[in-house]
Amino acid sequence: MCGICGTLNLSKSHKIDVNLLKRMALALRHRGPDEFGIYKGADIGLAHARLSIIDLEGGKQPIHNEDRAVWVVFNGEIFNYIELREGLLKKGHKFYTNTDTEVIIHLYEEKGPGFLNELNGQFAFALWDSKTRRLMLARDRFGIRPLFYTTVDGSLLFASEIKSLFADRRVRRELDAYGLDQFFTFWATMPPQSVFKDILELPPAHYLIAEKGGMAVKRYWELDFHSRLQGADAQNEEACGEQLLDLLKDSIKLRLRADVPVACYLSGGLDSSLITAIVKKHFKNRLETFSVNFSDPDFDEGNFQRRAAEYLGTEHKSITCDYADIGKIMPEVVWHAEKPLVRTAPAPLFLLSRLVRKNHIKVVLTGEGADEILAGYDLFREAKIRRFWAKIPDSRLRPLLMRKLYSYIPNWPKTTSAFLEHFYRNHLLKTELSYYSHLPRWDVTSRIKTLFSDELKDTLSGYKSEQYLDSGLPNRFSQWDELSRAQHIEIVTLLSGNLLSSQGDRMMMANSVEGRFPFLDYRVAEFCAKLPPELKLNVMNEKYLLKKIAAPYLPEEIRSRKKQAYRAPESASFFNGKSNTYVDDLLSEENLKKTRYFNPELTSKLVKKCRASSASQLSAKDNMAITGVITTLLLGKLFMKNTKGEEI
Repeated sequence: MCGICGTLNLSKSHKIDVNLLKRMALALRHRGPDEFGIYKGADIGLAHARLSIIDLEGGKQPIHNEDRAVWVVFNGEIFNYIELREGLLKKGHKFYTNTDTEVIIHLYEEKGPGFLNELNGQFAFALWDSKTRRLMLARDRFGIRPLFYTTVDGSLLFASEIKSLFADRRVRRELDAYGLDQFFTFWATMPPQSVFKDILELPPAHYLIAEKGGMAVKRYWELDFHSRLQGADAQNEEACGEQLLDLLKDSIKLRLRADVPVACYLSGGLDSSLITAIVKKHFKNRLETFSVNFSDPDFDEGNFQRRAAEYLGTEHKSITCDYADIGKIMPEVVWHAEKPLVRTAPAPLFLLSRLVRKNHIKVVLTGEGADEILAGYDLFREAKIRRFWAKIPDSRLRPLLMRKLYSYIPNWPKTTSAFLEHFYRNHLLKTELSYYSHLPRWDVTSRIKTLFSDELKDTLSGYKSEQYLDSGLPNRFSQWDELSRAQHIEIVTLLSGNLLSSQGDRMMMANSVEGRFPFLDYRVAEFCAKLPPELKLNVMNEKYLLKKIAAPYLPEEIRSRKKQAYRAPESASFFNGKSNTYVDDLLSEENLKKTRYFNPELTSKLVKKCRASSASQLSAKDNMAITGVITTLLLGKLFMKNTKGEEI
């Protein structure tokens, strides 16, 4: 995995500044510490920071075609590059490296932008065609790899991370009110929106064409839940399971392609355990696995992890986090995430990737994506219960079904039925809304927005993030079944903008580790989208078909273990008796007034409550709110200028 960046003259003829390209690349050195490369043309500059994984000796970038008319800088992996290369060789293309990157150039020569549909991978790249004077930026189907851009003084700037864009001092640093509203609704922004004003994110499954005079962004792929398996295929559970297993095994096989060792994350849950089991049984007898534990037993899954590692026979290593560890590392986490957080979950994953790197591993396979494409989250079951309840809203029995959903959360069993009914009754009858499934989650997060400053609230007057989401829904969305609609919302919000970003790419690449996600092979995702809903969520049994195909690989205690969401301590990570002076500084009345993001009086009341309460006494709303406040203020301290225009 790598970091890419560059600049293109759009409406003015600036001299390409090599020193700027160097500064931009240097800001990405954590993504690619092995070597750096630059291409400079009359109106274009490309730069690359490389983490070498394939063709260790010959893969230096930028890479060009035979006549040096086409150049590319690439971040990611094309997993089917060997097959694509063979086809290109037969057509007469000549290669000077053994990299997957070079395949991109020759496919572009053959098919233009349409070649993106040929790629099975996770990527972001910039390709310059000197003959047409066009720059092409592109991003993989699920947005596994990031890509941002902005325009300033007639120039287009792009980079894997926003901090690289800020290497150009012309780019202003200012948080965007609409980006913050989206983030504190969806837990992520909806591309092209970001949390920084005038900084745009290229959406997943899109490409951008830039040339003198303008730019255009186009979609090249969309996960369609409308098409269904037909006839006997749809009814034959065993045949569907065989197809899913075959696709998953081939996805894993492709994602093991590397010239360096590949390991696995092992959380002790179904998804990562199945990935690990398939690797161990079919591809690698010796396999290293890694996991994160917590000193607080309310969050720890160590027993399941150790049981899975023992059963599968892996060489397992883990790291244990306590409250102080998470609080201490948070400034570094926010620096890499480049956005606020509503949960502290990325921090332990940052420490986990550090452990992986210390063990000389550059690549790990993980189970991300299974919950989205196979309906694993409690949110999907929650929505099903609420729709069932909404048919008889006065029922006294139907709301009691909610008690069984989150039994793994501390103090959940003590929660009164009256409280649960009151909470989940909110918006109960709004079943016509496209995002009905997500209303309870977003209601919890919205607590943060009540703390916004008057200035921020005035800016956001009349703005609804949900309407922004609605405007980008697929044309046939309303024709999909209820589960499919909920899956789509989850994929375009939490998966791309949070799990694959704040908890995924950013925390791994902070320590120069590449994550690979077999469940997000587009062939696996497309097949799962065609499955009948009952093969994903069977009554209340989540990931039904996946559990079936896991039977030969995993013991019953892991295969049928109740889904437990990955969580980490929140308020207690900041207020735990250990010295975190940055927290006190950020939450001081002086800083709250100066930054103008949050209402000082309301925020101070929340802070006082968090300091005086144990973790078990605080609601999910308060925990998320204090995490959101602290990380937003951290973001400002790390990236902004203060009111006097001085660098902080």
